[in-house]
Amino acid sequence: MPPLVRPVALALAAALALTGCGAEVTSRDSGDGPAKAGGHYPVTIENCGQKRTYDTAPERVVTNDVGITEIMFALGLEDRMAGYVMPDDRGDLDSVPWKDAYQKTKWLSKKTINKELVLDARADLVFAGWNYGFNEGEGLTPAELKRVGIDSYLLTESCRNGRGKARGVMPPLEALYADLRNLGKLFDVEERAEALIAKFRKQVTDAQAKAPKGADRPRVFLYDDGRDRPFTSGAYAGPHDIITRAGGDHVMKDLKDSWTTIGWETVVERDPEVIVINDYGDTSAEQKRKFLKSYPPLADVSAIKHDRIVVLDYAELVESPRNPAAIASLAADLRNLNR
Repeated sequence: MPPLVRPVALALAAALALTGCGAEVTSRDSGDGPAKAGGHYPVTIENCGQKRTYDTAPERVVTNDVGITEIMFALGLEDRMAGYVMPDDRGDLDSVPWKDAYQKTKWLSKKTINKELVLDARADLVFAGWNYGFNEGEGLTPAELKRVGIDSYLLTESCRNGRGKARGVMPPLEALYADLRNLGKLFDVEERAEALIAKFRKQVTDAQAKAPKGADRPRVFLYDDGRDRPFTSGAYAGPHDIITRAGGDHVMKDLKDSWTTIGWETVVERDPEVIVINDYGDTSAEQKRKFLKSYPPLADVSAIKHDRIVVLDYAELVESPRNPAAIASLAADLRNLNR
């Protein structure tokens, strides 16, 4: 999806790289905060299909983009961060639950993350993802960082699944929970991670109880951006679970990828009754709405004819701690559209 990458400095030796999905560790629980080396370590974590063992918790993590950064903040790990990279179009950061964490953590760059930036930050781990900072074309990959002694953790939503560069290895919400558990074990805050997961599961269950059901479930399409061809969400990106749990029928649920491009003819054929706009980037949500409503091939699509367009923020739609609240928000919107 949209995030990018830029890093800088000297290599700190602390741990061996990681990249994957579930996590396997035998250790004590601790919710008292990030731990030092001791009885909890070493820990082994599986991330995007690769197992890596850590002798101690990373101490200078660099994160890329808003959802990834807020996963660290939600776990109370800002003290383990050297800083974050994030464009300045990611919304009002003063009104989020992690306002204090943002204020005390260094904003390293509002552009893209790169190896030089990471080195300058003296990072010992970079938490990013494929197309969320890691990109062969930009020269920043876990393998390249490993060559200079820096570990990586890949956002599970971004795991490649073996079909070219297609991404996604598990349902989107499970990807969020997998990352919380992995990072909880890596930083010895497992109780905190499990408490967050329990809280998020309850939020989702409560939202589903009030969501449209059966024949009332509208067909929903996620529009990210794009004019000639739309960029959208498949089954492995956050919007799939957000739409489905909120009581919608995701029209691209058969697309076995996370964020990708399709053709407008597919949108027209599947005739969504609601379109959700991803609000971010240089093109505003209102500009996206105007384009959709004025684009001739979409004129007979139900969502356009009946002006059923909903806007959600980028940080709600990529893998992040905002996903459960986004489900509740969209469920309310879909209920209201049925009235």
